[in-house]
Amino acid sequence: MSARLPPMLAIAAYSGTGKTTLLKQVIPALRQRQIRVGLIKHTHHDMDVDTPGKDSYELRKAGADQTLVASDRRWALMTETPEQQPLDLAFLASRFDTANVDIILVEGFKHERISKIILYRASVGRPLGEMLDEHVIAVASDRSVDYPGQQLDINDPQAVANFIADWLEK
Repeated sequence: MSARLPPMLAIAAYSGTGKTTLLKQVIPALRQRQIRVGLIKHTHHDMDVDTPGKDSYELRKAGADQTLVASDRRWALMTETPEQQPLDLAFLASRFDTANVDIILVEGFKHERISKIILYRASVGRPLGEMLDEHVIAVASDRSVDYPGQQLDINDPQAVANFIADWLEK
């Protein structure tokens, strides 16, 4: 019997809007409220969390399909995906230790069918409407926008954290 996944909430925006900058302030604000946060970050880049020359990197490159690196302070599981299948957000979320996470924040994944807060800055030069769907629960922007639902100030991470905490309680 598997544990129930914690609620997932995407923080989605066009590149350059400030997703990571906002999350770096919202996560500590949530932690102050005793909310344990998991995070899934989507990247379009070929990324590697391991360091060339280190034993774990060399052993993984030797052909291990999965490599778990562990210390007394943290551990990381790296899984090779040579087939380059589309990312499955539910599968990724299921990798979390649900006993230690109250919410999974998802950076990116703007087209996933999960609740999301859209970040918007007109200066990025892309239309807000392309990101709006029935899963949007709020828009955080640096100005008033044409959105009938909850609007948040993208430059007020405490207000965004308060909104997330209230949403999580419901």
